[in-house]
Amino acid sequence: MELRVLRYFLAVAKEESITAASETLHVTQPTLSRQLMELEEEFGKKLFIRGNRKITLTDEGILLRKRAEEIVELVEKTETEITASDEIINGDIYIGGGETDAMRIIAHIVKKLQEKYPQVKYHLFSGNADDVTERLDRGLLDFGVVIEPANIQKYDYLKLPATDTWGVLMRKDSPLAQNTVIKPKDLHNIPLLCSRQSMVGKGISQWIGKDFEKLDIVATYNLVYNASLMVEEGIGYALSLDKLVNTTGNSALCFKPLEPKLEVGLNIVWKKSQVFSKAAKKFLEMLKSELN
Repeated sequence: MELRVLRYFLAVAKEESITAASETLHVTQPTLSRQLMELEEEFGKKLFIRGNRKITLTDEGILLRKRAEEIVELVEKTETEITASDEIINGDIYIGGGETDAMRIIAHIVKKLQEKYPQVKYHLFSGNADDVTERLDRGLLDFGVVIEPANIQKYDYLKLPATDTWGVLMRKDSPLAQNTVIKPKDLHNIPLLCSRQSMVGKGISQWIGKDFEKLDIVATYNLVYNASLMVEEGIGYALSLDKLVNTTGNSALCFKPLEPKLEVGLNIVWKKSQVFSKAAKKFLEMLKSELN
């Protein structure tokens, strides 16, 4: 399986047409068709459904597209790092992070680094700790900002000087909106939306004094903004960290902290024995300097 053929495959998946993809790639249609047929023969699976007007992907094709995008991205990232000039600091830095106000710390570092090395580019990925560490393990991210609790034993890391507070995001006209804080008993028998992060349940379960699985969780979310739209529609209450959703002015939502207070720390992590690009090294140096 050649990288060139994977790029051909991705072009056809994007254009949904052999004709359009061949024009984009500057190869003939017969050549492109032959390469795709050989790719299907190599896998022993049908990757495309060839319709009259467009080409769509089979389930196997959808899986290959996801993996192919990761492979091509990793190759391009590696090529950029290796060919970077020895004299000029340029290149790309890939940072993943959960939704947290502590990303302001990262933004501050980026700003300072940008002033010193304007040719460096930054690529941000949003996701929970599971999403971020998965991409770290695959080499698609240089750094990840993860919210505790998260399993960071296999990473090098720095603790960030910030904490987030757990609470409940709700409509201002909901019954619990009259409370100044939310206590464990308040979460019994109400519809809840909760983060999908695998470790979140343990912390909330310990706080609530009731098995997390017994809560009435009607939906899970990855990004709290999307969950906030569900809350606005009256689907339920979202367990969330503070300062992530605007609840001022004309907003229909409000945020109430948990009582007893439940705070979480934050860490920036990277793979042990990571071989950094010059740009990523400068980012880490500046981060350590700022934190010290």
